[in-house]
Amino acid sequence: MSMADLGGEKKSVVVIGGGVAGSLVAKTLQNEANVSLIDEKEYFEITWASLRSMVEPAFAKRSVISHSEYLPCAKIISSAAVDITDTDVLTKQGSQISYDYLVVATGHTQNGAWTKTDKISQYQAEYEKIKAANSILIVGGGPTGVELAAEIAADFPAKKVTLVHRGSRLLEFIGESASKKALNWLTSKKVEVILGQSVDVNSPSDGVYRTSDGKTVDADCHFLCIGTPFGSAWLKETILKDSLDSRGRVMVDSNLRIKGHNNIFAIGDITDVPELKQGYLAQEHAKVAAKNITSLIKGVEDDHKLAVYKPATKALAIVSLGRKDAVAQFPCLSLAGRIPGMIKSGDLFVGKTRKGLGLKPDV
Repeated sequence: MSMADLGGEKKSVVVIGGGVAGSLVAKTLQNEANVSLIDEKEYFEITWASLRSMVEPAFAKRSVISHSEYLPCAKIISSAAVDITDTDVLTKQGSQISYDYLVVATGHTQNGAWTKTDKISQYQAEYEKIKAANSILIVGGGPTGVELAAEIAADFPAKKVTLVHRGSRLLEFIGESASKKALNWLTSKKVEVILGQSVDVNSPSDGVYRTSDGKTVDADCHFLCIGTPFGSAWLKETILKDSLDSRGRVMVDSNLRIKGHNNIFAIGDITDVPELKQGYLAQEHAKVAAKNITSLIKGVEDDHKLAVYKPATKALAIVSLGRKDAVAQFPCLSLAGRIPGMIKSGDLFVGKTRKGLGLKPDV
């Protein structure tokens, strides 16, 4: 039963950041409160499908979703948040939005493509770049670099793909067995993998890139697949300036409230929750925060009655390898090939994610 059903005035909930976590908490609460979503982008992107969109731009038409499509009852402010007070959020465009409850979900820093049209155009340009190249350099051996190398190797087997990673093994966030399986799959597709080295992408000479130990890599183009900073630097100028740890993560309690603030939550990658930063875990954060805000709106005063978030202690991950294969890390074993591929690699959970937002799985 919503506040409106109870005859009371709806509370105001402001969500900053429309990524995996922010989009879900806004969607969940839009009928319980007056929800405002503040996001520089006009869309939510299913990020674990983004690399498929680079080899198949039409895929982005399902995985890049305008906020208005799943938030018919919320107010959407397409701007960056620049300040937070005890009662309001100030945006870059000058809006001042008051809140009873606030959710900070700004994840990692973003670069460009603020509209859905621009984002789809960006994928088209990246596809053309891949299509025109005979040889491609990928820098970074985390899930993004591995999945991109695999997508290109699967769809464009004639192209020479080189992946350079400064770590001693690929996919260092999961176990060595799964890491080795991913390496074996890539090398079986003729992807050259260079470990333990970095590469300067800013000064190639006639398409020749040089690694940190002097090795040369010939490539017509490159893609940088390394992590981006947490989207928290702007919080240093707000009332939350003392809520950041030394790495720039927001410190939260077991209810996902920012420590010292009873009505302000933080969810997703930006938090200091001791677990891997993964999309499905950010969605779990969103569910807990939404549940707790709903309880607070309904007058729950005992903190012991609020939902507690329990960090994921064991690695669980599926890294897709092209359209049919994947490598999976489960708590007790790792698998590679078609079986984990059947779980993720065909649709990359796009239909399931769209359904969770109340949208048709296929468009």
